[in-house]
Amino acid sequence: MTKQTLTRPQQGQTIDQKIQVLRQLYADSPRGKTALENSIPSLKEQLAGGLRYESAGRVGLRQGKVSELTLIFNFVPGGAKRLRGLLRALEANFSAEKVLTVHDMRFVFLDNDTKLLFATAYDGNSWDSYLDEFATKIPDELDLLFSELEEFPGFRAPTVKDWIAKYQVPAEGWYVANPNLTVAETRRLEKVGGAVEELLDKVG
Repeated sequence: MTKQTLTRPQQGQTIDQKIQVLRQLYADSPRGKTALENSIPSLKEQLAGGLRYESAGRVGLRQGKVSELTLIFNFVPGGAKRLRGLLRALEANFSAEKVLTVHDMRFVFLDNDTKLLFATAYDGNSWDSYLDEFATKIPDELDLLFSELEEFPGFRAPTVKDWIAKYQVPAEGWYVANPNLTVAETRRLEKVGGAVEELLDKVG
């Protein structure tokens, strides 16, 4: 599987130089060229804010306290049918609540059920520690999920991280609304907000 290389701005480029590069890139796209010109004020504003991302570790991006992990695997014969049946039995809600750093997970079937896109966002700045937490807390559940994918060694296997890195695709673009809030902090704020609303209801 061919890896895509993350496109990063060249060091030392000014905002105007970056805009000029984009104008050259979109010069042969009539619709894109017009859209680019209309978007330049907002693009300049965004570029003026500086880069928000950094490396998540071995592969992937991190913004603040949140990192992304995106994988594209090949199914074994019949694997898509079995995994879809499992996810439908779970009513599309595979729970990873034991892994306290998970923000979300998505399972998307591609190319006539020959490939699986798995995407997740998680807390922390360590790719390795995130996978260690999965392997420690829900290895059996993960073995069930990933057993239908080519070359899967098992989540307890010492080679599982190399297998994951082989199929991970770094995001070229990624937006996080609250990059400085972990899952635990978000839940705490939700509880505080609920308590405040309850108090206001009683006072009112």
